[in-house]
Amino acid sequence: MKREWDVILTADRGSFTDYGGSSVLGYVACMPYRLVPRFFMDRFFTPPIKVDKDGKAIYAPYALRKVEASLLSHGFNVAVIPPEYLEKSVSEKTKVLGLTVHDPFGLNPVSFKLSMLFGGGATWTAKFFEELGEEVKKLKAKYNFKVIVGGPGAWELLNKKPEWIDTIFIGEAEVTLPEVVKKLMDGEEVPTIVKGKDPKVDQIPPIVNPARLGEVQITRGCPRGCQFCSITPETFRSMPLDVIKKEVEVNMKGGWNRVEFITDDVMLYGSQKLRTNHDAIVRLFTEVMNMGVDGIWWPHISAPAVKESPKTIKAMAEIARYSFDRAVAPVVGLETGSVKIMEKYMRAKAFPWTPKDWADVIIDATAIMNDNYIFPCYTMTIGYPEETDEDVQQSIDLVQKIIDHGFIAWVFPLPVIPMATTRIRDNPFPFMERLPSKYWDLLYISWKYNFKITRQLIPILTSGIKNNVAKRIVKIMIDRVFDSIDQIFYELKETKGKKSMEFSSINLNNTIGVIKSIYWLTRLAFKNQ
Repeated sequence: MKREWDVILTADRGSFTDYGGSSVLGYVACMPYRLVPRFFMDRFFTPPIKVDKDGKAIYAPYALRKVEASLLSHGFNVAVIPPEYLEKSVSEKTKVLGLTVHDPFGLNPVSFKLSMLFGGGATWTAKFFEELGEEVKKLKAKYNFKVIVGGPGAWELLNKKPEWIDTIFIGEAEVTLPEVVKKLMDGEEVPTIVKGKDPKVDQIPPIVNPARLGEVQITRGCPRGCQFCSITPETFRSMPLDVIKKEVEVNMKGGWNRVEFITDDVMLYGSQKLRTNHDAIVRLFTEVMNMGVDGIWWPHISAPAVKESPKTIKAMAEIARYSFDRAVAPVVGLETGSVKIMEKYMRAKAFPWTPKDWADVIIDATAIMNDNYIFPCYTMTIGYPEETDEDVQQSIDLVQKIIDHGFIAWVFPLPVIPMATTRIRDNPFPFMERLPSKYWDLLYISWKYNFKITRQLIPILTSGIKNNVAKRIVKIMIDRVFDSIDQIFYELKETKGKKSMEFSSINLNNTIGVIKSIYWLTRLAFKNQ
């Protein structure tokens, strides 16, 4: 195994994994770690990624591949290494260790909510980061390299920087990071916090090694400018089609016959001033599918864009051959049913409509998506300082409309987190006692419907999982365990969240816990068979 890289890039296990072939399983890492035995994390939910003979990752998270490409284009000797192989890969030659972080302290909206609901405690995302930190600290003491940390979760480190980190990098990497790495290698002084400049499209090199799940970026940024989001309107760019195809080719050579577009809104590709560019999107989907891939998937879409251009949605679905068994389940921002909250925090969210039209936009867009085998995972932001029970009731009314229509959709009411890189960074954290009392009613009707829809869609949710044992366990957990979880959410509603404290003493992360969990799942698997 080689140990001769000047720069090594890595991430904690919560990020450096392919989630067993189904990215939806990544959300398990947002649970308090005491509730999910490590055996299941290591085997099914966040399994390690394989390496080549030199210890380099065969495929890796897209963010690391993008940073790798940028540093390679500037002449750096760099390798992307999974966290399990750091000790064998770092050497006296290593000058800089770069980490990308997604949720180092468990403060992202999903982690914050799940920790709150299930009695508190560190999430697996935080546990994985802590474990990586201990390893890095030990290696740094031995080899004296510099550590720079960036990524979407770097904001969590701004007020509580671990002592083993030299520099926190906020923002995009392509322009500024190579300069910072050069200074670190030369022993020059570098600020503790560095803000990256936004690169132009021609300053963003394509990846040169495969990304997990066939990930390829098609846009960066979002022009809507919601105050709770760290993405500013000024940073929106669409990637050139030839660069996208080049990255698809790299992934296909690496064994991925699927494509996962990375975008904050697939309908923004090629757009100007938030208007859908039908021709650009059709060409994108057509040319990528013509490369011989099995399918195209994507993580985000916006409801107003769907309502504005249903013909584009129909074309995308036909080109990518979506069906009930090949459906897409993107994250879609529903945010709120309150006109007051929308007008203050996300005025452009409904464009080209207004906040007063929001409920109709959501219902019309959901119908269009469902007609084309797109099943939205709606996220909501709850807990603004001026949000009242009346505002939450308007959100409940909107969710009830989705339920009454019988749409295939999930709804996730999440606490709105005042991230340090957003315009609401000075807002108070939405701790349980600060949430409007009706939040628990919203949570219950949403999750009750989520359970119903999930049971209906088990084949889709497990279709990407390669491991048949993992697929069966996930199916069991979804199909058999929901009844008891439904009761938990009901009691959370009735107690206005106080029920959550009963979970604070539960710890399945020990030998007895693992045995109990395996026994429990096995018993469920063969019950009534």
